[in-house]
Amino acid sequence: MHAWIADYLAAQHRALDSIPPETIAQFIETLRAALLEDRQVFVCGNGGSAANASHFATDLGKSSSDRMQRRFRVLSLNDNASWMTALGNDYSYEEIFVRQLMNYGRPGDLLITVSVSGDSPTVVKALAWAKEQGLRTIALVGAKRGRSAEIAEQVLTVGETHYGRVEDVQMHVLHMLCYAFVEQPQLGA
Repeated sequence: MHAWIADYLAAQHRALDSIPPETIAQFIETLRAALLEDRQVFVCGNGGSAANASHFATDLGKSSSDRMQRRFRVLSLNDNASWMTALGNDYSYEEIFVRQLMNYGRPGDLLITVSVSGDSPTVVKALAWAKEQGLRTIALVGAKRGRSAEIAEQVLTVGETHYGRVEDVQMHVLHMLCYAFVEQPQLGA
């Protein structure tokens, strides 16, 4: 058991080390622009990535916003169960995010997607629509990259395919995006 734990932790460190700091810095600048321009920030994902998306929206909307004079307008597209199930039932599951974006998304807004495979149909469809409508797009993906990496304007690839490790690193990234504003509130000026 100790060897398995040590191997797991070593693989987790390699996955975390695969993240280029310059990409995080670019994402922070994109978020900063959205804040300063009073743009809406949308985030979405499926399964564990949905939980990460919701967690990010909470931290950005509360903790990051509480430290600055301006507030992020952030919405997790995962968090309205009745709307998501109505869309999935009446149209298709693939449309649960894009149909919400049709109501809310405007050119210049920002969509952040979180997916290990990068091929989640709900996320791919949302990214494609957002790109067509002039929204800025960021995709967090695992090593397989998928269609999300082909569509999104900015991409961060975690160099790992293990779902748990990729999701953990993606949450690290999302926390860094939030804590940049918590610990450096001058970014909101």
